[in-house]
Amino acid sequence: MDEASVISLEALKQGDRQEFARLVDLYAGQVYRLALKMLNDPLDAEDVLQNTFLKALQSIDTFEGRSSLSTWLYRIAANEALMLLRRQRSEVSLGDSSSDDDHDDEYTPREFTDWCCLPEEEFLTAESRQALDDAIQKLPEKLRIVFVLRDIEGLSIEETSRVLGLSEAAVKTRLLRARLHLRNTLSFYFRERVAERKS
Repeated sequence: MDEASVISLEALKQGDRQEFARLVDLYAGQVYRLALKMLNDPLDAEDVLQNTFLKALQSIDTFEGRSSLSTWLYRIAANEALMLLRRQRSEVSLGDSSSDDDHDDEYTPREFTDWCCLPEEEFLTAESRQALDDAIQKLPEKLRIVFVLRDIEGLSIEETSRVLGLSEAAVKTRLLRARLHLRNTLSFYFRERVAERKS
């Protein structure tokens, strides 16, 4: 269902609490999932969730409708999560840096495992999903957020670029690097699964 038919921007800007509650109901799960994938900590993800909707409430008058409400909320959530990461670690930036994206994208995985011998259900097990989650958490933040938005949340390249304030070319480059990193990391895990199937 199109969000425009569900949420009234005019009502939101008029301070309609019931309409804001509907906005929260509609997007809270997606915002929390994004924050959890970025931070890997339920309590931190809860903080991001609360701060995202608090800031959305405070700044709804500035929303001009150039993007969808969901894209706007994702951007707030991503920035909140990154601010938290910056406080916890060294400086993290999503800037459109040519030094990162033009020169550091020659990432060649050390090993590829042929997964053709594994049945589909092997990829759906709790253990396999946990292996994927662990691999995602090992991605550098710049790559992780792009992968989460595009491949997990299903945003388009254009939407992801809007959320992160990146060029579409930078999004595509980082997405490719993220997928290669994950392929390499998971190759070690699935190599064992293939060996088990063959033995």
